[in-house]
Amino acid sequence: MKKIFCFISTALFSLTIHANDCATYYKRGNFDKALLACEYRAKQGDGEAQFTLAYIYNKGEGVNVDKEKALFWYTKAAEQGDGEAQYNLALMYDDGEGVKIDKEKALFWYTKAAEQGDGDAQYNLGVMYDNGDGVKVDKEKALFWYTKAAEQGNGDAEYNLANMYDKGDGVKVDKEKALYWYTKAAKRGDSDAQFNLGFMYDKGNGVKVDKEKALYWYTKAAKQGDGDAQYNLGLMYALDTGVKIDKKKALYWITKAAEQGVDSAQFYLGLIYKQGDGKKIDIDKALYWYNKAAEQGYAKAQFNLGFMYANGDGVKIDHAKALFWYTKAAEQGFSKAQFNLAVMNHEGDGVKIDHAKALFWLKKAADQG
Repeated sequence: MKKIFCFISTALFSLTIHANDCATYYKRGNFDKALLACEYRAKQGDGEAQFTLAYIYNKGEGVNVDKEKALFWYTKAAEQGDGEAQYNLALMYDDGEGVKIDKEKALFWYTKAAEQGDGDAQYNLGVMYDNGDGVKVDKEKALFWYTKAAEQGNGDAEYNLANMYDKGDGVKVDKEKALYWYTKAAKRGDSDAQFNLGFMYDKGNGVKVDKEKALYWYTKAAKQGDGDAQYNLGLMYALDTGVKIDKKKALYWITKAAEQGVDSAQFYLGLIYKQGDGKKIDIDKALYWYNKAAEQGYAKAQFNLGFMYANGDGVKIDHAKALFWYTKAAEQGFSKAQFNLAVMNHEGDGVKIDHAKALFWLKKAADQG
């Protein structure tokens, strides 16, 4: 859950040309004159001019970036109650931008801005309480501020709020509210929300199963590059899940997910090439994708590699590799690998007979039923 680190748009100025030359020159992009006018008015105590001057120094618009001066003038404006200045000041202390990180001051100024209704400040305040970032974790306050920000249309707050209700993170599980806020965030284009929404409809997680909606939201997230959505979308096309089977689309999306490092997709792609499911059998590609998944610790892929090398299934028998991958899977509690290891050690199949190890692995496998 990342904080928003951006500076407020200059569209906040509403004074007329004659009322505020500082704002007028700035809006016109005449930064030299804006600097002079803003400095004059800022020194007279004009809060908007102080904010604009701080922004000019912070962004280096017509002048060299000067974080020290930006901090000074943001502080002046913030102390007069300017919400945008309070927010930007909090950001500087939070991120250590031109100043030493000071979470206490960040919290103070976020709170000031949030209390004035600044949605980004409300969201960042929620993040601080949610993660214990410089403050003690307080899920109740996190929920409060996320809700405030979400009600103003902050997409990140909508997602985090949905996640809290979905997982019961510091609040009672409420799938209805989770669905509501995920939908809000998903419609704004949040790929994580789109994936979670797809998952809810796919699995009937707090809602009635709706494969059409699942397909819709998975597709939205997948097109944005969400690997898990790409994999789940591929599975929907590969299996009889309520949508028309399409092996071509299945291969496309599962490959996309596998290329992003989704281990389950890598394993499934290995299966496709090993079994020729909609494709010509290709042992080299099967081995490639099994290895990719196995190297990430995916136990099923480790077992399948072990089996291929132990039995010469499409490859030359290699007991050392079989032993290696069976052991990797067995150590993760994969019972079939544990049993096969027991057999190898009992019969001396490519290894020295070791009845103690055979018994050890047999018991491990038996314990799992």
